[in-house]
Amino acid sequence: MTGTTATTRPQALQAVRGMNDVLPAETPLWEFFEDTTRDVFRRYGYRNLRTPVVEPTPLFVRAIGEVTDVVEKEMYTFSDRLSGESLTLRPEATAGIVRASIEHSLIHERPLRVWTSGPMFRHERPQKGRYRQFHQFDVEALGFAGPDVDAEQMVMLARLWRELGVADGIRLEINSIGDAAERKAHRAALIGHFEASVGLLDDDSKRRLHTNPLRILDSKNPSLRDVIERAPKLVDRLSGETRAHFEGVQALLAEAGLAFTINPRLVRGLDYYNRTVFEFVTDRLGAQGTVAGGGRYDGLFGELGGRPTPACGFGMGVERMVLLLREARKEVSAAPLAYVVYAGERAGTLARRTAEELRSAGLAVVTNAGGGSFKAQMKRADASGAEFALIVGDDEAAAGTVAVKPLRADASQVGVPAAAIAAWLRERIGRTGDRDAGV
Repeated sequence: MTGTTATTRPQALQAVRGMNDVLPAETPLWEFFEDTTRDVFRRYGYRNLRTPVVEPTPLFVRAIGEVTDVVEKEMYTFSDRLSGESLTLRPEATAGIVRASIEHSLIHERPLRVWTSGPMFRHERPQKGRYRQFHQFDVEALGFAGPDVDAEQMVMLARLWRELGVADGIRLEINSIGDAAERKAHRAALIGHFEASVGLLDDDSKRRLHTNPLRILDSKNPSLRDVIERAPKLVDRLSGETRAHFEGVQALLAEAGLAFTINPRLVRGLDYYNRTVFEFVTDRLGAQGTVAGGGRYDGLFGELGGRPTPACGFGMGVERMVLLLREARKEVSAAPLAYVVYAGERAGTLARRTAEELRSAGLAVVTNAGGGSFKAQMKRADASGAEFALIVGDDEAAAGTVAVKPLRADASQVGVPAAAIAAWLRERIGRTGDRDAGV
């Protein structure tokens, strides 16, 4: 049309496939899980350590193993524009923690228990419980040689499952993959076994046969189940020292009353593990059944240029734990305790002052913003999920009171002096025992 210019709305952008938004309606369950996890770790003496999400690529190649799926197919690797250095978004956290421990001499004087959390990145086919950006809690005990810390971490996780309310749906599997000499002898035995059945192997297994035959045991291909089941078991060739370590782990778990199953095919997916490996698994999430897994990695410090240092740790997927909490119908509310409704200048002053005093008392309160009639504001109050609407109009402002209307119970509206409203609300919370998220 003459004299006008048509405008075209820019195309809306979407998140990268496999990298998901966590929306406000979903975050209460995440926060419940994260807060509970941090508290349990704190009670066992584990301290927070934070590392970059980007590390030099050689760190992961040396730590994880050049012929692992992670390094060969799944890492997000790119060149720095200025230096040309090869960098990688971290696919796991242990390598970065060990790098930081060596770089900053964190265990020069004494062993250290640490944890970290945050996003990890692997270029996998997205599916339920497995994403290209995923979140983990990672726990490491650095400088501890005995089986006691291996068992401690499993006992700590079992406590976490109880406090999250999901213990009935999770079971523990353990194994020992021995030390380097035992794995070398076992590797030769595995190659001989699988070469005798090479016609039954899939392409991935044939590729790994002479580079990393131990990883064939971790194959999820159901057609390989029989040939894997007949393969030699590493646990049968443990030496006196490694066998004593594994038996020590079992004795400590039994002492703690923690049930477990020995799974001789459990190997984990990364090359740095030795001796103890473990997984907590569930049948409630379909194919993605491992919710936490780890083990001992006594050789990793040496591989990354540090002094030989014993260590043990595990990773735990946040997305899978949130799925498990949802499956267990765990409900957590992020609704405020109260929503403040007001109209008028004097009423607004009292309403805002009252809201701040309630927040100082530790209560969660939302104050209406953007104006609106009392009717419109009450609709917002109800939609917020708040237990109470706190109403301040001209009459309340003149009298220094607040009208309190219960929104989730069949009770009458009452007037409460503004100076006493915090105590009044706390009394009701204590009486009903609810509104955890509002305090």
